[in-house]
Amino acid sequence: MGRIFHNKLVRDRIPEIIESNGDVCETRILNENGFQIELKKKLVEEANEVLNSPSEKLSDELADVLEIVNTLANSNGLSLEKIEEIRKSKREKKGGFDKKVFLEWSGPKI
Repeated sequence: MGRIFHNKLVRDRIPEIIESNGDVCETRILNENGFQIELKKKLVEEANEVLNSPSEKLSDELADVLEIVNTLANSNGLSLEKIEEIRKSKREKKGGFDKKVFLEWSGPKI
C-alpha cells in the first residue's frame, strides 16, 4: 500500500503514534496564519463527525470539538470563561435550543 495524503492539522502526538506502529510520516509546522486557517477547517471537520456520529460515539466527537474550540480560543487570546460569558448573554437575549424550534420561513406581514 502506498502513501496516504492527509494534508490536515492533527493532534500533537499523531506522528509519534504513526511511527510507533512501524510506519513513517512527513509533517511540517504551520505559521500562525496557516494554523488559524487549519484550526477552523478542523472545527468544521469535527462538527461533521458529530453530525454523522452514532449516539454511542457522540461524547468522543464532542470532546474533539471542545479541544479545537479550546485551542482556537487560546491561540486568539480568548478564555473559555469569556466565551461562556458571551454564551450566557446570547442565551438570555435569544434563548437556547431547548424548545427544539425549527424556523421554516419568515417575511413581512401582509
